[in-house]
Amino acid sequence: MEKKENNAILNLSVDFALDIIDYSQTLKKDKHFEIASQLLRCGTSIGANIWEAQSSESRKDFGHKLKIADKEANETEYWLLLCELSKHIQNQDKAIDDKLLSVKKLLSRIISTNKKRM
Repeated sequence: MEKKENNAILNLSVDFALDIIDYSQTLKKDKHFEIASQLLRCGTSIGANIWEAQSSESRKDFGHKLKIADKEANETEYWLLLCELSKHIQNQDKAIDDKLLSVKKLLSRIISTNKKRM
């Protein structure tokens, strides 16, 4: 399966999810199973909700799915912060935080634009 051309938020969320999968594997190797599981669920859910929004039934439905993605992004940020602050967990690559911030900013802009058009 290929990435979607000309859809920055989809491509960015897929790249981010792949990074989360890799980091979750690192956490599992270090026996941090619960945090790895939580991070994997919410970190990959962002892209799943964005992907689902692409076939939404209405602008309202589109906005709702993107808001769920935004909530998942906030939860992911929380788990990444715990990983960063914990003295027991190997720090993640800073690029993960940067990608998450990019996803959140782009999501915010899309949600805001969609709200104006409703």
